Amino acid sequence: MTRDQELWGVAGMMLSRYGQDAPVKVAERLGALAMAGEAGGVAMWQDIARRLQTLMADQHHA
Repeated sequence: MTRDQELWGVAGMMLSRYGQDAPVKVAERLGALAMAGEAGGVAMWQDIARRLQTLMADQHHA
C-alpha cells in the first residue's frame, strides 16, 4: 500500500466513524499535534484533511 493509499484510507475511516463530525475530529488532532510541536504529524493530518474534504464533497454530490 502506498502512502497516498494509506492517507485516503485514514480519511475514509474518519468519515465512516465520525460522519459530519469528521472535520472537527481531524482539526482536534491537528491542534494537539501543533501544540506538541509535531510538524511531521501536522503535515500528515493536513494531507488527511484535504482528502477528507474531497470525500465529503464527493459524498454530497452523489
